[in-house]
Amino acid sequence: MKIGILAGGLGTRLAEETAIKPKPMVEIGNQPIMWHIMKYYAHFHLTDFTVALGYRGEYIKRWLVDYASLAANVSVSLRDGKVQWHEPETEREDWNVSLVETGLETNTGGRIKRLQPWIGTEGTFMLTWGDGVADVDLDALLAFHKSHGKLATLTAVRPPARFGHIEMDGDRITEFSEKPQTGEGWINGAFFVLEPEIFDYIEGDSTQFEKEPLEELAKDGQLMAYKHSGFWQCMDTIRDRKLLQTLWDSGSAPWKVWD
Repeated sequence: MKIGILAGGLGTRLAEETAIKPKPMVEIGNQPIMWHIMKYYAHFHLTDFTVALGYRGEYIKRWLVDYASLAANVSVSLRDGKVQWHEPETEREDWNVSLVETGLETNTGGRIKRLQPWIGTEGTFMLTWGDGVADVDLDALLAFHKSHGKLATLTAVRPPARFGHIEMDGDRITEFSEKPQTGEGWINGAFFVLEPEIFDYIEGDSTQFEKEPLEELAKDGQLMAYKHSGFWQCMDTIRDRKLLQTLWDSGSAPWKVWD
């Protein structure tokens, strides 16, 4: 099954990091967040990726080529300039990755539409944003999608609150809880499972997938929600990146399920 990853946005709220690189290349634990996403899918034996490029797409191309080549051992003869590549001592990633230019100004729906020749002709496919991690059970998500027979499934999550939650009786605080997650309602957490017919809901490059396509799919009764109450975190700001880095450094990052 093919997995689409949207990696073309500007990432303006991470300007400190994205002035020279696209947001999916911002690092957590010395690896881009997109690497973490791909490792997570690969844990579920989903390894056929198609990445929608836009802003600084060449950075992602260069990173992937370097990642593949630098995994090997290298012998260099300075005398005659010969370079010999050897198989690495550790196993290589068994990934197939297509990097597709989808335009600098193209909106999310337009990027998905431009991936159609690459991922939309072989039945069910999966899709997510290139800036968020979670511990979603992808096997259960896919089974849920197949069980209802609709065109689209999104993973509904409860976002972490930005501020402490306060309950009051007049001016007296009766309850304070820092960063509660269960009281924030459900939002779109990406990690989609989709059928090729969803391309018919996307008009062109200017279409925002989260607007007309998902709204029309919902009106037609073709959009279902897989409720995920576990960990989910996007990386929109420096604060988010620091949170993810802290979780990684602690050795207990919830999305780190691979060996």
